Amino acid sequence: MGSHRRLAPSSGSDRSTTVAVGLLSAAAAVLGAVPAAAAPHNDARTEVDRLYEEAERATEAYNAADERAGTLRAQVRTAQDDLARQQERVNSMRDALGSLAGAQYRSGGLAPSLELLLSADPDDYLDKASVLDRVSTRQAGRLRELQKALRTLAQDRAETTRKLGELERSRKAVAGHKKTVERKLAAARRLLNSLPDDARAAYDRATRSGRAGLPGPGGEAASGRAAAAVAAARSALGKPYVWGANGPGGFDCSGLTQWSYAQAGVAIPRTSQAQRHAGRQIPLSEARPGDLVVYRSDASHVGMYVGNGQVIHAPYPGAPVRHDPVGMMPISSVTRV
Repeated sequence: MGSHRRLAPSSGSDRSTTVAVGLLSAAAAVLGAVPAAAAPHNDARTEVDRLYEEAERATEAYNAADERAGTLRAQVRTAQDDLARQQERVNSMRDALGSLAGAQYRSGGLAPSLELLLSADPDDYLDKASVLDRVSTRQAGRLRELQKALRTLAQDRAETTRKLGELERSRKAVAGHKKTVERKLAAARRLLNSLPDDARAAYDRATRSGRAGLPGPGGEAASGRAAAAVAAARSALGKPYVWGANGPGGFDCSGLTQWSYAQAGVAIPRTSQAQRHAGRQIPLSEARPGDLVVYRSDASHVGMYVGNGQVIHAPYPGAPVRHDPVGMMPISSVTRV
């Protein structure tokens, strides 16, 4: 057994060195408990999460722009149909006035009033009140009717032109968001594929983890339509995640919830941000099957609560529609449709 000697008192410098060594030893013990490759893998998983979140935000922006473009396309088609009908009406009115002028010409010449009626600018004629007394009541009525039709036609043409411009801008926004989504998803896939199999499996497990203190069985759905939406969501289990898709072959997150409620005969908005306001917001503790659970502070992800502390959602590319714990990520709100 070795001898024990009483050590001399340490100087302040020695004490600092001892503390530093102790801290380094503790840090080394902690680090020694973690495999050397774990830190890079954790960093990679964090980066994959970040890329998926950014891609999902861009996907919802794409969905919003695409929905707006679809609305504008319908409005433009309707406006163009209306313009065609208005132009036919104007042409008929001009033909009627022309027939009236022809009859008068054959009976002895064209009166100055009808020359003005057939002018290219009826507004100019009507503005000249001094000559209105030369126009019969019937002729003046026809001219005013034509004048109103021409004004309406010009206004509607201008509005249609404006909507066409807005539609083109919306199309460009859709294309821009699409490129952003594709870039983010490609980067996430490359990074995820670079991980070893066990790290990829750990990432999948991590995305399915929940938090404590969340609701258990949610009981019955709040309404018959909510129950029908839950049944539709369950029928989609196993379908692939396809960004920008709202069924029936594939879904993104808001596409799944929109499609599920559509099967119940209920129309809700296309994006998760808009779905957040598609009904009455309730506390998470009161969640019942069919309620929409919106995630992250920017409301960029949504799932459907189905009871027993679970949601059905479309998670991300490569992961099919599935059940996950309701607390798998930070919840921003719960909406009862």
